[in-house]
Amino acid sequence: MVTDDERLPDPVKAARALPKGSLVIVRSRDAKRRHTLGEILQAQTHGLILLAADDPVLADRLHGLHLPEVRARDAAHWRALRPAWVITVAAHSPRGLHAPYADAALLSPVFATKSHPQAKILTAVRARLMAQRALLPILALGGVTARNAALLPGFSGIAAIESLGASARKSESREAASGFPSGRAT
Repeated sequence: MVTDDERLPDPVKAARALPKGSLVIVRSRDAKRRHTLGEILQAQTHGLILLAADDPVLADRLHGLHLPEVRARDAAHWRALRPAWVITVAAHSPRGLHAPYADAALLSPVFATKSHPQAKILTAVRARLMAQRALLPILALGGVTARNAALLPGFSGIAAIESLGASARKSESREAASGFPSGRAT
């Protein structure tokens, strides 16, 4: 999951709905908000892998760092300094998938997305080919839904923003209707 100030209004609720071992990239343009969100997620969720988006100071308090494609080469620097960190990189082209010291890459936008409506989409076919040729695990991002995820075999996983928020809202509605939690840790 990737947090988003506008499109994911309650990232803590969405994160609580994720299965243990899921990756959460803490992203906000405002550093204070990003740090506060990182601290809240760390305190109120358990079993998730929390990464700071392009913020090594926050990454030191979480599980690692997510780098934009323009700084993907910095993964080698951070791997040398912080070998225990989980490090991911953003990728928007085949070149972005060659970050040998990263643990994984988020390839986007695979489908049309509200985050970047003017961006040229990769398409499922092109993204699959890129993922097959990559030397590191690839997560699909950008317009991925439960419906179109089936078009992405060969990816190590998917990442999402808004669709995960919708899942958390549906889970909460089921809880309210039944009076019982839907099996997720709180």
